[in-house]
Amino acid sequence: MASSQLFIILPILAIFVPSVLATDYVVGDDKGWTINFDYQAWAQGKLFYVGDNLVFNYPKGAHTVLKVNGTGFQQCAAPLDSVPLTSGKDVINLATPGRKWYICGVGQHCEVGNQKLVITVLPSSSSSTPSSSPSSWPSATAGPGPSTSSATTSVGTRFALTMVTIAFGMLMA
Repeated sequence: MASSQLFIILPILAIFVPSVLATDYVVGDDKGWTINFDYQAWAQGKLFYVGDNLVFNYPKGAHTVLKVNGTGFQQCAAPLDSVPLTSGKDVINLATPGRKWYICGVGQHCEVGNQKLVITVLPSSSSSTPSSSPSSWPSATAGPGPSTSSATTSVGTRFALTMVTIAFGMLMA
Protein backbone atom coordinates (compact mmCIF):
# COMPACT_ATOMS: atom_id res chain seq x y z
CA MET A 1 0.00 0.00 0.00
CA ALA A 2 2.75 2.45 0.95
CA SER A 3 4.67 1.76 -2.26
CA SER A 4 1.63 2.51 -4.44
CA GLN A 5 1.12 5.82 -2.64
CA LEU A 6 4.80 6.58 -3.16
CA PHE A 7 4.39 6.09 -6.92
CA ILE A 8 1.71 8.77 -6.83
CA ILE A 9 3.60 11.22 -4.61
CA LEU A 10 7.00 11.05 -6.35
CA PRO A 11 5.76 12.20 -9.79
CA ILE A 12 3.86 15.04 -8.13
CA LEU A 13 7.04 16.08 -6.30
CA ALA A 14 9.05 15.90 -9.53
CA ILE A 15 6.63 18.36 -11.15
CA PHE A 16 6.15 20.84 -8.31
CA VAL A 17 9.43 20.91 -6.36
CA PRO A 18 11.49 22.82 -9.00
CA SER A 19 8.92 25.62 -9.17
CA VAL A 20 8.55 26.02 -5.41
CA LEU A 21 12.30 26.14 -4.90
CA ALA A 22 12.54 29.43 -6.82
CA THR A 23 14.45 32.19 -5.08
CA ASP A 24 13.40 35.83 -4.74
CA TYR A 25 16.42 38.15 -5.04
CA VAL A 26 15.83 41.60 -3.58
CA VAL A 27 17.96 43.75 -5.87
CA GLY A 28 20.36 45.83 -3.76
CA ASP A 29 19.34 44.06 -0.54
CA ASP A 30 18.18 46.61 2.05
CA LYS A 31 19.32 49.53 -0.17
CA GLY A 32 16.87 48.52 -2.87
CA TRP A 33 16.89 49.97 -6.40
CA THR A 34 18.63 53.32 -6.02
CA ILE A 35 21.44 55.48 -7.37
CA ASN A 36 25.10 55.25 -6.38
CA PHE A 37 25.03 51.53 -5.62
CA ASP A 38 27.28 48.90 -7.21
CA TYR A 39 24.78 46.39 -8.59
CA GLN A 40 27.49 44.41 -10.37
CA ALA A 41 29.19 43.79 -7.01
CA TRP A 42 25.79 42.88 -5.55
CA ALA A 43 25.16 40.30 -8.30
CA GLN A 44 28.66 38.84 -8.15
CA GLY A 45 28.67 35.33 -6.74
CA LYS A 46 24.89 34.90 -6.99
CA LEU A 47 23.48 32.14 -9.17
CA PHE A 48 20.25 33.12 -10.91
CA TYR A 49 18.13 30.32 -12.35
CA VAL A 50 15.07 30.18 -14.58
CA GLY A 51 12.07 30.50 -12.25
CA ASP A 52 13.80 32.85 -9.79
CA ASN A 53 12.49 36.38 -9.30
CA LEU A 54 14.18 39.77 -9.15
CA VAL A 55 12.44 42.12 -6.73
CA PHE A 56 13.06 45.83 -7.32
CA ASN A 57 12.11 47.92 -4.25
CA TYR A 58 12.16 51.73 -4.48
CA PRO A 59 9.96 54.69 -3.60
CA LYS A 60 7.18 54.87 -6.21
CA GLY A 61 7.86 57.72 -8.61
CA ALA A 62 11.57 57.95 -7.75
CA HIS A 63 12.83 55.32 -10.21
CA THR A 64 11.77 52.92 -12.96
CA VAL A 65 12.93 49.52 -14.14
CA LEU A 66 13.53 48.98 -17.86
CA LYS A 67 14.72 45.81 -19.56
CA VAL A 68 17.28 46.58 -22.25
CA ASN A 69 19.79 44.72 -24.40
CA GLY A 70 23.59 44.91 -24.02
CA THR A 71 23.89 48.03 -26.17
CA GLY A 72 21.08 49.76 -24.27
CA PHE A 73 22.83 48.82 -21.03
CA GLN A 74 26.15 50.34 -22.15
CA GLN A 75 24.46 53.48 -23.50
CA CYS A 76 21.83 53.73 -20.74
CA ALA A 77 19.14 53.90 -23.40
CA ALA A 78 15.92 51.92 -23.67
CA PRO A 79 14.10 51.16 -26.93
CA LEU A 80 11.35 53.66 -27.71
CA ASP A 81 8.64 51.02 -27.27
CA SER A 82 9.85 50.01 -23.78
CA VAL A 83 7.28 50.05 -21.03
CA PRO A 84 8.85 50.99 -17.70
CA LEU A 85 7.92 49.26 -14.47
CA THR A 86 6.92 51.90 -11.95
CA SER A 87 5.14 50.29 -8.98
CA GLY A 88 8.07 50.62 -6.55
CA LYS A 89 7.71 46.90 -5.79
CA ASP A 90 8.37 45.37 -9.19
CA VAL A 91 8.85 41.61 -9.46
CA ILE A 92 10.41 40.19 -12.60
CA ASN A 93 10.25 36.46 -13.13
CA LEU A 94 13.37 35.12 -14.81
CA ALA A 95 11.57 32.98 -17.37
CA THR A 96 14.40 32.21 -19.81
CA PRO A 97 18.14 31.57 -19.52
CA GLY A 98 20.72 34.06 -20.79
CA ARG A 99 22.00 37.57 -20.13
CA LYS A 100 19.51 40.10 -18.71
CA TRP A 101 20.10 43.84 -18.52
CA TYR A 102 18.09 46.35 -16.46
CA ILE A 103 18.40 50.12 -16.09
CA CYS A 104 16.59 53.00 -14.42
CA GLY A 105 14.98 55.30 -16.98
CA VAL A 106 14.65 58.35 -14.73
CA GLY A 107 16.88 61.34 -15.55
CA GLN A 108 20.58 60.50 -15.42
CA HIS A 109 20.18 57.72 -12.83
CA CYS A 110 21.72 55.12 -15.13
CA GLU A 111 24.51 57.28 -16.62
CA VAL A 112 25.58 59.22 -13.53
CA GLY A 113 24.11 57.19 -10.68
CA ASN A 114 25.20 53.78 -12.05
CA GLN A 115 21.65 52.46 -11.56
CA LYS A 116 21.90 49.42 -13.80
CA LEU A 117 22.12 45.67 -13.37
CA VAL A 118 23.33 42.84 -15.60
CA ILE A 119 22.93 39.17 -14.67
CA THR A 120 23.19 35.78 -16.31
CA VAL A 121 20.26 33.44 -15.80
CA LEU A 122 21.10 29.74 -15.82
CA PRO A 123 18.69 27.01 -16.95
CA SER A 124 16.71 25.49 -14.11
CA SER A 125 17.93 22.14 -12.90
CA SER A 126 14.80 20.55 -14.36
CA SER A 127 15.59 21.67 -17.92
CA SER A 128 18.19 19.86 -19.95
CA THR A 129 19.40 22.57 -22.33
CA PRO A 130 19.15 26.35 -22.47
CA SER A 131 16.67 27.85 -24.88
CA SER A 132 18.14 29.30 -28.04
CA SER A 133 15.22 31.65 -28.60
CA PRO A 134 15.54 35.32 -27.66
CA SER A 135 14.20 36.21 -24.24
CA SER A 136 11.02 38.18 -23.91
CA TRP A 137 10.15 40.81 -21.33
CA PRO A 138 9.38 38.93 -18.12
CA SER A 139 6.09 39.45 -16.39
CA ALA A 140 6.06 42.08 -13.68
CA THR A 141 3.66 42.28 -10.78
CA ALA A 142 3.53 43.98 -7.43
CA GLY A 143 5.65 41.97 -5.06
CA PRO A 144 6.74 41.72 -1.48
CA GLY A 145 7.91 44.64 0.60
CA PRO A 146 11.50 45.48 1.47
CA SER A 147 13.71 42.74 2.80
CA THR A 148 17.11 42.78 4.40
CA SER A 149 17.96 39.44 2.82
CA SER A 150 19.29 39.31 -0.73
CA ALA A 151 17.66 35.95 -1.36
CA THR A 152 14.66 34.41 0.29
CA THR A 153 13.04 31.11 -0.53
CA SER A 154 9.31 30.85 -0.76
CA VAL A 155 6.91 29.18 1.62
CA GLY A 156 6.75 26.55 -1.09
CA THR A 157 10.20 25.37 -0.07
CA ARG A 158 8.87 24.36 3.32
CA PHE A 159 5.98 22.61 1.57
CA ALA A 160 8.39 20.72 -0.70
CA LEU A 161 10.52 19.65 2.24
CA THR A 162 7.41 18.48 4.08
CA MET A 163 6.33 16.45 1.04
CA VAL A 164 9.77 14.85 0.75
CA THR A 165 9.65 13.95 4.44
CA ILE A 166 6.20 12.39 4.02
CA ALA A 167 7.34 10.44 0.97
CA PHE A 168 10.43 9.21 2.80
CA GLY A 169 8.28 8.17 5.78
CA MET A 170 5.97 6.24 3.49
CA LEU A 171 8.92 4.53 1.86
CA MET A 172 10.27 3.43 5.24
CA ALA A 173 6.85 2.18 6.45
